[in-house]
Amino acid sequence: MKNDPTDHTNVAGAGASGDPTALPPLFATAPTRPGRVRGTFTMTPDAATVPAPALGSVKAHLNGDSHRSGVNGSGSSGPTGSSIPAGGRWVEQEDIDWGLVAAFRTMVADRLSAALGAHWRARSDTDPTTARRFGGLDRAEQERVGREIIADLLRDHSAESVARGATRWTPSEQAVMGQAVFDAVFRLGRLQPLVDDDRVENIFILGHERVLLELTDGSRVSGPPVADSDEELIDFLRFLANRSESNPRPFSESTPRLHMKLDGGARLAATAWVVGRPTVVIRRHRLKVDTLQAWVDRGCMTEACANFLAAAVRARWSVAVSGAMSAGKTTLMRALCAQIPREEAIGTFETEYELFLAESGVHDIVIDWEARPGVGEVRADGRAAGAFDLADALMDSFRFALSRQIVGEIRGPEVWTMIKAMESGTGSLSTTHAANAEACIRKLVTCAMEAGSHVNRDLALEKLAGCLEVIVQLSRQVVYLPDGTQQLRRWVSEVVVVEPGEREKGYALTHLFGPSSAGAAAATGIISERCRTLTEHGFDQALFHAEADQAGAAR
Repeated sequence: MKNDPTDHTNVAGAGASGDPTALPPLFATAPTRPGRVRGTFTMTPDAATVPAPALGSVKAHLNGDSHRSGVNGSGSSGPTGSSIPAGGRWVEQEDIDWGLVAAFRTMVADRLSAALGAHWRARSDTDPTTARRFGGLDRAEQERVGREIIADLLRDHSAESVARGATRWTPSEQAVMGQAVFDAVFRLGRLQPLVDDDRVENIFILGHERVLLELTDGSRVSGPPVADSDEELIDFLRFLANRSESNPRPFSESTPRLHMKLDGGARLAATAWVVGRPTVVIRRHRLKVDTLQAWVDRGCMTEACANFLAAAVRARWSVAVSGAMSAGKTTLMRALCAQIPREEAIGTFETEYELFLAESGVHDIVIDWEARPGVGEVRADGRAAGAFDLADALMDSFRFALSRQIVGEIRGPEVWTMIKAMESGTGSLSTTHAANAEACIRKLVTCAMEAGSHVNRDLALEKLAGCLEVIVQLSRQVVYLPDGTQQLRRWVSEVVVVEPGEREKGYALTHLFGPSSAGAAAATGIISERCRTLTEHGFDQALFHAEADQAGAAR
């Protein structure tokens, strides 16, 4: 009897024997590499051309046209791969019918939902095997069931194609299509190879066919299309937004923006309907675990600066890391957090996960809160039903016996969550976007005033000057080298201590390091009385003054 993929008692589809070795090569064994699965694109300039099969069109599958199972209706496969030319342009190595992949993705998602949903119906089922099989499946088990469903669909499709007179897929072709469908369901589809490549730092998608890849040296190259139409791109973004079991996000004409964390730690920001073309920017965080010493080794900060910042964190001073977009603020935050003693219990509060302190292994206890935008109707208070913001999370956290409360990126009224965390005296850390340290103060004041008319400038300044103690400013610049290559440089350009000041200004800034427009900021030799208390936490004043003397002599 032909295996029925909708029959959940035989969802594996491995034949009557249930032998997994009967499955196509891709699904016979689980991937050897955990987590993300690498695609088959490359950015290596001298990569060899790799032949790849041409697979059937989605119209052929949906319409049952046996003469259109190959590219351009040929029904055959041939080498279509190519490598990156000298100009560095990306070229797809495999001519995959992405329309067919999208059709399979929908069918797999439906069957997977039906299979996993069987758990709820099985609660009253007398067969405990069924309940055990689908009850409480984790991600790995869901992927295993998904592979089995994909194998079923591909085998059925191949058999139907042969019955209509089309050429049977080879094992290689079936494996290629199987991996593409698996990536579309469980990974990032056509985006997966781009996110997997370690040379890529930012991915700009300006409509489905215009893709620019910003590399780690600051250069940009063109990438392959990530969809066959803008509508398909939007459809995939909706699929990604709704795929999360714990924190699904809306993306529609009424909610035209999407911010979310991707598997592997990349950050996605997307918008549509309010811009000319659907636009996506993906930021890859290359260093999930970092240290201040690594910043020194990379020439991004001086030894004395690293020593001061480490002492400030250990002394529970509150720090704001400021800089332009892609300046390395989150990476520096991770390095600062690494200075928190391991035994301290840490709470993190983010609109989208970026810090990943719980995954770093540096601390024993990390409770990571993530805001939830809500997907229900708007209530009388103006919030969507089911919404959970950072203020809710912070209030909740005071019952969790935390030693630190770390609020992530500050872009608007969530600055009040940051202020409350800093006023708790636990030594909070946050990031924001600003051109320099003083502009950081102005930016945070503006964000605080967005909370409503009851917040004026004087109140915001009073709060910030009373709880924010250090601002670390970052800079970034693409430098062109004599040999014609380029290099992306990031560095700490300022470190200032913030204290309450005169009534007119409301605060006073003491420059301990910098400012520097090119290269890591050196010690100024100016130190406030407040900083001397940091010596008991490891601040080396002798190192600070020696660096200042050396910098003065160099000038």
